[in-house]
Amino acid sequence: MIKHHLPSPEPLHRAIAHFGDVTVLVVGDFILDRFVNGVIERISPEAPIPVLHGRGEMLAMGGAGNVVSNIVSLGAAAIPVSVIGADQAGDNVMRMLGELGADTDGLAQRQGRMTSSKSRFSALNQQVLRFDEEEIKPLTRGERAALVEHFQAALLRADIVILSDYGKGILLDGVAAELIAICRDAGKPVLVDPKGRDYARYAGATAVTPNRKELGEAAGRKVFGDDEIVAAARDLIAAHDFEFIVATRSEKGMSVVTAEDARHISTQAREVFDVSGAGDTVIATFALSLAAGADRVQAATIANAAGGVVVGKRGTARLTVEELSGALFRSHGPVVHQDAILDANAAARMVAAWKEEGLSVGFTNGCFDILHAGHVSLLHAARSQCDRLVLGLNSDASVRRLKGPGRPVNDQHDRACVLAALASVDAVVVFEEDTPLALIEALKPDILVKGADYTIETVVGADVVQKAGGRVVLVDLVAGKSTTNTIGKLRAGGTN
Repeated sequence: MIKHHLPSPEPLHRAIAHFGDVTVLVVGDFILDRFVNGVIERISPEAPIPVLHGRGEMLAMGGAGNVVSNIVSLGAAAIPVSVIGADQAGDNVMRMLGELGADTDGLAQRQGRMTSSKSRFSALNQQVLRFDEEEIKPLTRGERAALVEHFQAALLRADIVILSDYGKGILLDGVAAELIAICRDAGKPVLVDPKGRDYARYAGATAVTPNRKELGEAAGRKVFGDDEIVAAARDLIAAHDFEFIVATRSEKGMSVVTAEDARHISTQAREVFDVSGAGDTVIATFALSLAAGADRVQAATIANAAGGVVVGKRGTARLTVEELSGALFRSHGPVVHQDAILDANAAARMVAAWKEEGLSVGFTNGCFDILHAGHVSLLHAARSQCDRLVLGLNSDASVRRLKGPGRPVNDQHDRACVLAALASVDAVVVFEEDTPLALIEALKPDILVKGADYTIETVVGADVVQKAGGRVVLVDLVAGKSTTNTIGKLRAGGTN
């Protein structure tokens, strides 16, 4: 049985925050994608075919190039290694990689080799024709030697390797196996986006990432349900010494299968415009997440959210960290309990994603030592002013400085857990300073909420929020309710 699993959001966002530290080595078939848009208003007098009036065109990188593009747009570094043609399509690929800032030293242009090119013609955003220009042939002995040399040099700087096989020739005739062996010797993980039925050519890879149809073809039978996916994946793991398989399953999400267990990550319902390049986005995001410290289920959850974003875009699309964070928040819904306890960096990322979604973000703060009706009333009132509420919580050291050596009664972990369990609180962030000013500056909330025992002039951070176009709200407090009063009653034996 597959376990349906939804990891805690905190490690997911922690991994995304470290994408910028990752370098990915990408080897495979680099393809030029050309998108021609137009309108069809008549049938040709020469033959019964529609006439497309061109209204513009766009060039993009497909295949391994789209993997590189996604890696860079997510803030990481990519090193492309391949052989392409010394032709106009190849020149365009080199130019676009250079504009991305990718290191192109490992990308060789050779006479006698054709750069694969796919032209897609669309009318009113509906594809009407695809025109491919390509020549599929393996590398020559000299091209292969140069590619392996570039690969070995680049591997020293890389954290993880992606082999992007589009069946155009770069990884044919044992090249994939040779590169995988080099990775294993170097102790570097290598992920393969596979092509064809014979996965023996990828034997020893850390993982392969087929879609459901490709998985069935490689296993020699059709697979549909959870159990069939797991059985087919395990057959391939046993036959080819993979650590695991990540099977993408369209609207059903993704399955992560090892010899011992299987996890399924459900996808989000979303309007699909174009699936072009979605697999490139998935493997790019999965590799980045693994290299940034996520486990394979967490990495698949992040990659699943990424795939959901790009199928909602037209053309071979890429995504940003902000779009990815937003998609993860949508897929997780409201965070609960300890999942809502974040550090300042994770909270800032969360707030940015909420704002990207068009949600208003409120902020309030305090010690909240012994939770009482006054606290609950304040938080409920604060949450009524916004779509999401972040609570800044004084650390134990901060409370001691403000309230004296006998405080807090409850330590910061316990206080944070209790507050995170409240329906009115979406995130809790512990801060060490005496005031939350630095946290407010980092989060830039739309609404700052405090009790009516303050004036707007005395609310810390009010000027920061107002300058940014936000507002400050003062809410009435429940009379006679405070932690100090509660402690006083306890010391007096419960009498007034």
